Amino acid sequence: MNDPARHHSPITMSDVLDAQRRLRAHVPTSPAMSYPLLDALVGYDVRVWVKHENHLPVNTFKVRNGTSALTALLERDPVAARRGVAAATTGNHGLGLAWAGARLGIPVTICVPQGNNPDKNSSIVSYGARLIERGSIYDEAIAACDEIVEREGLTRIHSTNNADVLAGAGTMTAEFLEQAPTLDAIVIALGGGSQCVGAVAVRDAMKPTLAVYAVQSNGARAQHDAWRDGVARHGQPVRTFAEGVATGATYDLTFAALRRGVNDFALVSDDDIAQAVRDLLRITHNVAEGAGAAGLAGLRALAPQLAGQTVGIVLCGGNLDAARLSVILAGGTPT
Repeated sequence: MNDPARHHSPITMSDVLDAQRRLRAHVPTSPAMSYPLLDALVGYDVRVWVKHENHLPVNTFKVRNGTSALTALLERDPVAARRGVAAATTGNHGLGLAWAGARLGIPVTICVPQGNNPDKNSSIVSYGARLIERGSIYDEAIAACDEIVEREGLTRIHSTNNADVLAGAGTMTAEFLEQAPTLDAIVIALGGGSQCVGAVAVRDAMKPTLAVYAVQSNGARAQHDAWRDGVARHGQPVRTFAEGVATGATYDLTFAALRRGVNDFALVSDDDIAQAVRDLLRITHNVAEGAGAAGLAGLRALAPQLAGQTVGIVLCGGNLDAARLSVILAGGTPT
């Protein structure tokens, strides 16, 4: 196994293996499954594998990220861990941290904007985290988080700009390649980029021929456009129901690694994502949130260039609220 040099990536395979060690006692292996009807839907003789991260605790791969970050902090600085951590989020990052904090005995504070998804807020609180609603947009929740971190001496756990978070995300691809070693490519929804950066680090070490493809909604294309032209983005408009890819900026720790390591980047419409939610429910009987279905939507867009290959998609989360699900099941697209 060749470990890529650190100047290529914010993490290496050694970091991912260390995260695997820390997660082993806490986070189960998620299943990887194939469905002949999904192969038929995609066409072009593509053989599809689905990594069901929605079967993990709190129904999202983010539990890997949160658990990796908190177990690393506990090993590195137990005093800081006992003091507590804080994060800003609109959903799954906060859920992953809340679950991990409850399991590890680490106090967790989560800042969300007012009007945030009430189902996700309730779930965060159910794991004993302190929830603070502040501001009308995510940036104002970040500002509130920064104030609390400074005032209370907490450790901030950023959803993307944190190497332990990225290493945790990388454990997903390491597992996937062990379960489906014939994969030629993997298609991953991209928000902040933790899954893709983790996949690139694992690919470089375990299977250099694996192609990594990213997917974003065309209503939130900042990362896509930055990948194309190499210019970082900040404060770009976001209009998508898929919260997990609703990113209007690039991130310092993932930007260069994404440009270096991602083979191609697809844009899909929210209509495409909603259709993918319906298709995954019909074929796999799993409810996918918007980002969780984006991998399938992206694969359908990329299928002509992936003809004859074995391709993995990641159902990265299943936290779709009932209101959006109702709209999608009625044949519509949430706004």
